[in-house]
Amino acid sequence: MSDTEQPRPSSRPGPGRVVARAWQEFQALPAALRLTAWTAVGLVLVLLAGAAIAIGVLRRPLPDGSGTETVAGLDAPVRIVRDEHGVPQVYGESLDDLAMGQGYVTAQERFFQMDVRRRTASGRLAELFGADAVPGDQTARTLGLRRVAERELGLLSPQTRAFLEAYTRGVNAYLDTRSPATLSIEYTLLDLRGGGPRTEDWSPVDSLAWLTQMAWDLGGGAHDDIERALVTGAVGRRMAARVLDPSAQLGASAEPIVGQGVVVDQQFEPDAVRGGTRNPRRAPFLTAVTRAGRALDRLPQTVGRGDGVGSGSWVVSGDHTASGKPLLADDPHLRTSIPGPWMQIGLHCETVSRSCPLDVAGFSSPGLPGVMIGHNADVAWGLTDLDADVTDLFVERLRGDRVQVGRRWRPLRERTERIQVADGPDVSVTVRATRHGPLVTDVLPDAGAALPTEAGSQAGAEELGVAVSWAGLRPSATLDAILGLDLATDGDDVRRAAASWASPGQSIVWADAQGHIGYQAAGDIPVRLSGDGTRPQAGWRPENVWADDPVPYSALPFVTDPADGVVVAANQRAVGDDYPYLLTADPDPAYRARRIADLLEGRDDLDVDDMVAIQTDTQSPFASALLPVLLDVDLPAGYEQDGQRLLADWDLSQPAEGEQSAAAAYFNAVWRELLARTFDDQLPEPAYSAARPDGGERWYAAMEGLLARPNDPWWDDVDTLQVERRDDIVRAAMLAARDDLTRLQARDAENWTWGHQHRLELTSALPPTEGLLGDTAHDLLDRDGGGLGGGPGSVDATGWDATRGFTVTTAPSMRMVATPGDWDASVWIDLTGVSGHEQSDHYDDQTPLYAAGQMLPFLFGRSALADAGRETLTLRPPAG
Repeated sequence: MSDTEQPRPSSRPGPGRVVARAWQEFQALPAALRLTAWTAVGLVLVLLAGAAIAIGVLRRPLPDGSGTETVAGLDAPVRIVRDEHGVPQVYGESLDDLAMGQGYVTAQERFFQMDVRRRTASGRLAELFGADAVPGDQTARTLGLRRVAERELGLLSPQTRAFLEAYTRGVNAYLDTRSPATLSIEYTLLDLRGGGPRTEDWSPVDSLAWLTQMAWDLGGGAHDDIERALVTGAVGRRMAARVLDPSAQLGASAEPIVGQGVVVDQQFEPDAVRGGTRNPRRAPFLTAVTRAGRALDRLPQTVGRGDGVGSGSWVVSGDHTASGKPLLADDPHLRTSIPGPWMQIGLHCETVSRSCPLDVAGFSSPGLPGVMIGHNADVAWGLTDLDADVTDLFVERLRGDRVQVGRRWRPLRERTERIQVADGPDVSVTVRATRHGPLVTDVLPDAGAALPTEAGSQAGAEELGVAVSWAGLRPSATLDAILGLDLATDGDDVRRAAASWASPGQSIVWADAQGHIGYQAAGDIPVRLSGDGTRPQAGWRPENVWADDPVPYSALPFVTDPADGVVVAANQRAVGDDYPYLLTADPDPAYRARRIADLLEGRDDLDVDDMVAIQTDTQSPFASALLPVLLDVDLPAGYEQDGQRLLADWDLSQPAEGEQSAAAAYFNAVWRELLARTFDDQLPEPAYSAARPDGGERWYAAMEGLLARPNDPWWDDVDTLQVERRDDIVRAAMLAARDDLTRLQARDAENWTWGHQHRLELTSALPPTEGLLGDTAHDLLDRDGGGLGGGPGSVDATGWDATRGFTVTTAPSMRMVATPGDWDASVWIDLTGVSGHEQSDHYDDQTPLYAAGQMLPFLFGRSALADAGRETLTLRPPAG
């Protein structure tokens, strides 16, 4: 362009002209409109400013994923490399540095979750959440979970203790850089309630206390004992057996995990385990048991408990796979929450050597160092609940501060603890204990009420309390087992590591890069010198005690390279009927174990996709029993029959969406109605609370037995004058289910879907509170994970509580398929995501993939991980 040429006028006015024109038009408006406009502009500016501040507050806790931080205590730099889903891979030059790196990055992403976990175990939730948390704290203090952890610290091996202490230093190094408001938005929300929540340093005992709390949730026995006693008291032994022992009624127990290969200590007298049990029917006894249930229910659930909590894991040898190498699958079923119970991580020595041998990746439990489920360069392993009965209740006769043992009265052990409360005065807790354990009934407000024991006793002179014996109250070195698994090089190392595993009892499946596979049961299993532990026992009888030592580790079931090349551990019984110890008092009905075995049978071409397909298999295990009865019911044509017509072509699968989903929705709606109409009238409180017909696998087995007895007394509705039979109740359930789905979904049955009502609601650890703050907090933190397929007893075990609705309450908390020898072909997925921060991109980024049955690459090789890295944070020791 020459000096004399002028720029051509733009067809689009510049910013200055736009503003000038807008101002002229604004000035031309009438005065009233100009005032309204100024008000609106002001309001918009206020809202924008408020939104900006709110976004700033919400994003303030997000950690730095790249850059360099100085961390005291490190011997050399530590690299934390995150992939596109935020999964951290920690690289260090020593075990201590790796542990510090893990502690640091876990605190970055999950410290609020860690804090809630340690406070739950320690009975200190009221310091955060106020007076509403006091009852749970009282129960935790009474059980003494943290006191156990304090005693365990000295039992750890020097290597494990050093690793734990380094992990603790890493957590605290991050805490030193942050105030509560910059650690987690939950602390800010709690601060708005008043009280000013404070954080404090992490300690090694905090980690061990969390491990003890998790073991309590997963450990079996206490609630089963209460259920047996109260249901039997309500309906009698014969009717109770049909719902409490359905597998025995049907002969439905699956083949045990282990047949041969069990070593037994011959010096033990097996008859001591199989002795008789006592179940007094006197009302005071049942009253005491009821109060024990109320006391234990006060303790908040962390990973969940009950019928829906379990796992599915299996391993196959190379004889069954397309690659000729083993495949291992694992998916623990736990309570649904956000963030989820696991955090994916890798821990890698920069140079693997004798002095720094760690090279492992998998799922860690925030608050615990190391990887709990995963693989290293040599071995993969998965965990499932052993479903061992490790808890007993003892009803004690008390007189003041004394307890009866035989014909003598002995002093109770007693201590007092103080609970600090965020919004109120401190609360004092007096804990009393007998030879069997702590008296949990003491935590109830009416703990001092006199309960007459039996005819002839001094009126009001005695009361009954309930003491808890739990294997987890014996200090142990379970954390040694976790680090031992991380460092294992073969199956023998897995078994050696598992010898330290005390609580919770677990089934460990493993496969190594050399092609070997195996199974090992692990855990401290009590030896009962009297009774079988299935019901509360009379604590005053001297013979009702446990032996000093648990079942010998050498006598726990194990197998290496089974002849058929398959191991399935899905909470079914681990041993046969001739096993000389009591391992499981209430065997799982084994629906999942049988389905997994059926899907694996005869295959020699299995691959990763096949294993994932099995993990996400939604077939109902109960439909084959109930469906013929439903199809045989005569219903009026038209509206009432619409649901039944869907069942005629149903393939028994339960997908969230798709062609078969409408039938699945109707079937489950019928199942819910059938449970209520069969059991609600004959299970009065407190038996109903103890044995709620929640629709889990045990209720499938119970109903399967009742379906074969159309005139069984359970079918009768005792609230009516006539006597109902099976077909009467089934017909009423089908009609009610049709109305329910019309109300919940649509009149047109073809438009129903199982996923519409079977939804994954992920709830944060922040307790519900009254008023705007509580609603706003959960609106912010909770997530709707969408509709899920599956159900109780399906391999895709998405549990729901039929007494409350169809919402998913337990689910596979993660899924993993490991490929020994070709580790980069492994896959994994988490229920939620790596981060515990609501504003993070990785708060719930894996949930949609999980709900769709998809998996992520589980990379392990150094070059593959380097290529997948998206950001790197380097932790450096101070200069000089």
